[in-house]
Amino acid sequence: MRLRFALLTGFAVLGLARGAYAQGCVLCYTTASATSAAAQRSLNLGILALLIPALSMFLGVMFLLYRRAASAAV
Repeated sequence: MRLRFALLTGFAVLGLARGAYAQGCVLCYTTASATSAAAQRSLNLGILALLIPALSMFLGVMFLLYRRAASAAV
């Protein structure tokens, strides 16, 4: 019960964050599209470089949770 409450509280705090709603702003898109092809490629590689560690940590935690749930069910 505590874990569920903590998760719901965490999601509520993250959902109410001001910066969470600015992720798709038109100004950022316009600025990025106005750059040269090399700069656009650099932005894409930077996004990929930031995505890979976060995604691998997420998948690692999900794998551990799945393995723990599978062992508890046996």
